[in-house]
Amino acid sequence: MQYIKRFSEISYDDVAIVGGKNASLGEMYRELRDLDVLVPNGFAITADAFRYYIEHNGLFDEIKRLLSDLDLNDTHRLSDVGGIIRAGIVHGDMPTDLRDEIFAAYRELGEEYGHNPDVAVRSSATAEDLPDASFAGQQESYLNIRGTRNLSTTCKWVFSSLFTDRAIAYRAHHGFDHMDVALSITVQKMVRSDISSSGVIFTLDTESGFRDVVFVTSAYGLGENVVQGTVNPDEFYVHKSKLEQGFAPILQRHIGTKELKMIYTAENVRGNSTRNVEVKPSERREFSIEEEDVLTLARYATTIEKHYSRRNGHSTPMDIEWAKDGENGQLFIVQARPETVQSRVDNVQFQETFRLDETGEVLTQGKSVGRRIAAGRSRVILEATHMHDLKEGEVLITDITDPDWEPVMKRAAAIVTNRGGRTCHAAIIARELGIPAIVGCGNATEVLDDDLDLTVSCAEGDLGYVYDGILPFHSERLDASDLAPTETKLMLNLGNPERAFEASFMPSDGVGLARLEFIINNSIGIHPRALLEYDSLDGGTQREIDQSISGYENPRQFYIDRIAEGVGTIAGAFYPRPVVVRLSDFKSNEYASLIGGAPYEPHEENPMLGFRGASRYFSPEFAEAFALECQALRKVRETMGFENMKLMVPFVRTPAEGERVIQLLAENGLERGVNGLEVYLMCEIPTNALRADDFLEHFDGFSIGSNDLTQLTLGVDRDSAAVTEGDERDPAVLDLMEMAIKACNRQGKYVGICGQAPSDFPEITRFLVEHGIGSISLNPDSLLRMKKITAEVESAAGRTAPPEQAAPQK
Repeated sequence: MQYIKRFSEISYDDVAIVGGKNASLGEMYRELRDLDVLVPNGFAITADAFRYYIEHNGLFDEIKRLLSDLDLNDTHRLSDVGGIIRAGIVHGDMPTDLRDEIFAAYRELGEEYGHNPDVAVRSSATAEDLPDASFAGQQESYLNIRGTRNLSTTCKWVFSSLFTDRAIAYRAHHGFDHMDVALSITVQKMVRSDISSSGVIFTLDTESGFRDVVFVTSAYGLGENVVQGTVNPDEFYVHKSKLEQGFAPILQRHIGTKELKMIYTAENVRGNSTRNVEVKPSERREFSIEEEDVLTLARYATTIEKHYSRRNGHSTPMDIEWAKDGENGQLFIVQARPETVQSRVDNVQFQETFRLDETGEVLTQGKSVGRRIAAGRSRVILEATHMHDLKEGEVLITDITDPDWEPVMKRAAAIVTNRGGRTCHAAIIARELGIPAIVGCGNATEVLDDDLDLTVSCAEGDLGYVYDGILPFHSERLDASDLAPTETKLMLNLGNPERAFEASFMPSDGVGLARLEFIINNSIGIHPRALLEYDSLDGGTQREIDQSISGYENPRQFYIDRIAEGVGTIAGAFYPRPVVVRLSDFKSNEYASLIGGAPYEPHEENPMLGFRGASRYFSPEFAEAFALECQALRKVRETMGFENMKLMVPFVRTPAEGERVIQLLAENGLERGVNGLEVYLMCEIPTNALRADDFLEHFDGFSIGSNDLTQLTLGVDRDSAAVTEGDERDPAVLDLMEMAIKACNRQGKYVGICGQAPSDFPEITRFLVEHGIGSISLNPDSLLRMKKITAEVESAAGRTAPPEQAAPQK
């Protein structure tokens, strides 16, 4: 055939003939089937067919004339010109020989899938899916097209979509000559995801650019809703290298609202063969795919990435669309292209970080995109027909965006939407433009009005916040390129899993303190005994818990999985560097403040010295809750495969208590020394240093907790404004630190510090390095400064780090 190429005849070298989408589909269909990556069959209508159609209808010169002096800033004129060109193409005549070839290829596809198969008819431009520009969404797609007559008419509509307003503007902004770009068409067998699920995959974290994860999104029905941001999808992160080693490393699961799903309807043309329907509330509260589906999709994605990386001769993160067939349960890849934003960012040597100098009233919140902060006046636009009202530097607030909005989106200081996930259109364009976006707020257009002064912050983790007023903020560009390696290991204090991928790029030797309390408080928020004794709770507390545990098997499993996901995310982000996880150390008043917690906690006048730390773990009141904690940590090491996770036991009052905790850990499957598990003691009570040798009989080392050590040494209460004397620089505190360091070094065991002191006081960092501490764990904003000080002290003492000991770069 002259104008048709079957997928089996296409490779990635055929972009000029069949466009990026078809070239990729053909490449995968031919090369990856033997690797168990499933791609539905189809064919391409070539770019030559498009040129033939244009010439046959005498449209070339008229299109060139209309576009020759077009001012893209005149959005109304852009709309008029685009409309004229599209009308001319749609009302053209399909050449008989081209029509006959299209019909023949369609009937051939019917021999494989049945008479008049349902097909997706999509554009495949000859300049799309390039490594430095993504034309995704610029042209139209039509789903569930059946029969030759509908197919012929749909092909005209796809040809015309090369000249949508957004496509014209995008080509001009990226320097492509309109007449040099031609359009091929993809005709591909539909996957019956209308009765199942579909979504998008990225082979990196779209926010930080972290490369060792696969990011999977999923929602019910056909995939257009996820791509267009019509729904807030479920989200999953899978660790690549541990997946390849045979583990099941699902690091995170976030359930989306998934209010709508796109399904088949009566056959028609121009997209009317699908419609959106509401998803049942019970289905919204469940994940739209099973864990095994997530792992299979992640395997597909890593296979695709490896193939394209080998073919291109360099690492090629991918943006992939998938669909699950509700009739046979199989998972299919329906599109793949290079990711074009984060893959070009140098995250290793340079980091630009944004920080609010003060906070204010939060007006709405959603998923953060961009890790930046911006401020401006609000502009609420509910309909695309009014998008031209957006002025330069305003904050765009709308329900969702689609590619029609692109000519004006570059004016925005930030974007805030009601709907959408991190792979929706608004998120993708915001990343390309380098502006912050908050998507999936749910109520942004209801609670925000025009002409408000707003600050949009995406620099605080997974959630982005819209603050009332113009708040002061600053940015800092960190340069790690000239930092020398140090013999002393410099690690990070990191409790928030949402910051883990981003923090992993810093030149650290791992995580010296990951506090379980942060994960329990922020990711769970429920007392563990309330989850264990769910059936005995009052109805109001049960309903409150039900809202949190949607998608999880039961309350007990929710607690296990959420801890495992939080710890696993940190361990995965820094793998293979060590991550030291401190077992839970909530005080009784802190546990009581969790949902359902008050009945299970004693009232204590001084919780700091009360029912906390190691003494909880083997008490009858808490032993079962501690067992859940241990199950979660076992899952991190055994199911996810992160043996770089170490454990630290807090607030151990006596060596006998320490020995008892070590035995209890072993009884719960966390035996010290098995598969390299190391267990440290948090040296934070003066007796830990004074009797260091006795404690070290049961532990692999110490990590100094300088905050509690200072309070208990000097008898001060950091929470009391009436007692302000003394801090970590007091000679008594320094003496205890020195005792702990000497004892560990004498026995050849690990010794570090994870307290706040080195982050606050450079002189303490100097003291610790001079006295031979093995590692210092710092807040991220102190790392580079203290790394320079550490290098200075070591250099003065004639100590240098061997090259192989330099902190790994991600």
